[in-house]
Amino acid sequence: MLVLITYDVNTEDAAGRKRLRQIAKQCVNYGQRVQNSVFECLLDPVQLELLKHKLCGIMDPEKDSLRFYYLGKQYSTKIEHFGIKESYDPQSVLMI
Repeated sequence: MLVLITYDVNTEDAAGRKRLRQIAKQCVNYGQRVQNSVFECLLDPVQLELLKHKLCGIMDPEKDSLRFYYLGKQYSTKIEHFGIKESYDPQSVLMI
């Protein structure tokens, strides 16, 4: 299923900046950054629970927030994109 993950991390101190880097690094391991704090991740149920556990373990619930939007398997009908960044197909081959 396609999951959209967004986060807002308080970066007023060094610990917050570290949390921000750690959350971004975990999201990069599972999906594609589509905006600064927004990732599209194609995940199975086990991967989703693992990633949620990791991210919730990094964040400070008193200062930060995480949001998960579950777009499901028919996500292509739920996404429209306008602007300069070219959209991508999360099921296609990604060459690095």
